[in-house]
Amino acid sequence: MFDALAAAAVADELAATILDGRIQRIGLVNRRTLAAEVYAGGRRRALIASADDRDARIHLAPAMPSLDADLITPFGLLLRKYLRGGIIGAIEQPPLERVIVLSIAKRLPSEQERRAMRKAELEDIVADDSSAARTDDSHDSDDESDDEGEIDATWVHLHVEIMGRHSNLILVDDQGEIMDAAKRVNPSMSRVRPVQPHRIFIPPPPQERPDPRKLTGQSAADLLSAANEDQPLAKWLPATLRGVSPQMAREIAFRSTGNANACVRDARHDPGSLARETRALLEPLLTSAWSPCVYLEDAQPDDEGDNDHPAAAWAPIPMAHLAAGLREERVRNISDAIFRAGGDDRSDAPVKHAQRRERLLASIRSAREKHVRRLANVRHQGEQAAEIDTLRTWGELIYANLWQIRPGQSEFEADGVLVPLDPGRPAKDVAQEYFERYRNAQRAEVHQEELEGEIAAELAWLDQLDLLVRQAAGFAELEAIAGEWDTHQPERAGSRPRKRPQPRRPRPLLDDDGNAVYIGHTSTQNDQVTFDIAGPDDTWLHARGVAGSHVIIRWRNPAAEERETTVLAAAALAAWYSAGRDSARVEVDVARRRHVRKIKGGRSGMVTYRNERTIAVRPADESGVMDTLAGTTRE
Repeated sequence: MFDALAAAAVADELAATILDGRIQRIGLVNRRTLAAEVYAGGRRRALIASADDRDARIHLAPAMPSLDADLITPFGLLLRKYLRGGIIGAIEQPPLERVIVLSIAKRLPSEQERRAMRKAELEDIVADDSSAARTDDSHDSDDESDDEGEIDATWVHLHVEIMGRHSNLILVDDQGEIMDAAKRVNPSMSRVRPVQPHRIFIPPPPQERPDPRKLTGQSAADLLSAANEDQPLAKWLPATLRGVSPQMAREIAFRSTGNANACVRDARHDPGSLARETRALLEPLLTSAWSPCVYLEDAQPDDEGDNDHPAAAWAPIPMAHLAAGLREERVRNISDAIFRAGGDDRSDAPVKHAQRRERLLASIRSAREKHVRRLANVRHQGEQAAEIDTLRTWGELIYANLWQIRPGQSEFEADGVLVPLDPGRPAKDVAQEYFERYRNAQRAEVHQEELEGEIAAELAWLDQLDLLVRQAAGFAELEAIAGEWDTHQPERAGSRPRKRPQPRRPRPLLDDDGNAVYIGHTSTQNDQVTFDIAGPDDTWLHARGVAGSHVIIRWRNPAAEERETTVLAAAALAAWYSAGRDSARVEVDVARRRHVRKIKGGRSGMVTYRNERTIAVRPADESGVMDTLAGTTRE
């Protein structure tokens, strides 16, 4: 829906609201989305620009979203350096393109100011995002402007390209050289238009198609006569005219023929109407007479009388073909329409939590990929070790036949064995290499099983950690897992250790006999519930063959028989807090705690066990086992 019309409407809105404004804060919400607080016309406004493949956009937002202070990228640092404190001097949209260019001027600082800025940037990086919300009141005055000398101003240009999966945010200097981009595109990805630092910026290739703003009845007739009459207009128009989107094409078809699904043959009867409606649709590009609308599927308000539902569609001007099947609602401006279309996904409430979760998952998964590659290398070496007897035989045969091997010989045969040689090296050196490879292969064969076991254990721990991060219910749990992860990472030069909350003792669920069920939600808690809280005769449960939390039942009377209803409830919890959560039935192993042992040298929460029995249960969370644990309460 973000087409050339929408881009023009956004450009007009931005020019009317934030042109000549000062960028007071800027940063990344995620790797492909930036947010900036702009002070203009006596008020602050939040500007969002995203190159997300599925939700690329640029618009003003009701409030500034949370910036990810821990997300440090070269592109983000350049935004801070060249845009923060700058003045938006120009806002342009190339005709019929889904591109908006923001030109920002910023006074070059003195050397003393540069030192102060570097210090501020370092403080910004380590500070919490909330500290970035503080704004100097001296910036909130229109009187304070560029009196410090325009001759020292440097210009940069932020190109916001909203083009589906090719969307991008590109920062370009005043000489036309790319400084950096949200998405770097190397020549192997695109020969026509690579996007990398220090390359000359190349605009998106122009469409070699007729300009729809100049379409006449005669030119429309000529174009229609050459087209397949069975082709839908909604497909033919975007492929034929420059800058026409599928949504615009359906509207043109509806206005000119009365049917959004009309074919080319339907338009041939009156090509003049097609030309008039096309020009009329694009008239706001000249007049800036925008009337943004959203289109809702449900015409009824919810139980609380709230009509603010996510929009099924939106447009910068009324679209008759959408109004024919949906409820049309006018909105104040194009940014409101874009924001409404995002629905709950634009809410900022879970943003910081999600940012921390995704960053931690990315780090864990990167480490996992390295261990997968390492395991493949070890196994490859093991395959080579199978040839060790051949290497030894070759070396022995060379030494036994040195007297008859001629210089420059590439191979020779002895005792029915063909031995490869290197024509450029003495045969004796080749024999020594074969013996060295033989000794290395012997060592690899001896340690291969041990190495494979170590790597497999590390992969299992990483899978466990990945699951715990994805299932972390709150900020405290996520931070505790992040603390565990940090303790296993090599120290970075110059980095300061981050304070993490101490792991809390899990709170139990109690059945009506007073038996307590504990769940480990982090690796440390898994160790804690299994080896600190549980006694040797208590019951330990874990989903079979998949990553999951440790669950234990601390029996009020460990010498008595296990209470089966409590075991089934605990097994349902073990299934819920496992990688099998989405399955209809999950197998859960049940064992006495005395049969569970830590893996020697293994990470936290990694155990081995024996004498287990296996039961199949339906996964259920705490609320789902309340009936099974009759009278269950939380301590």
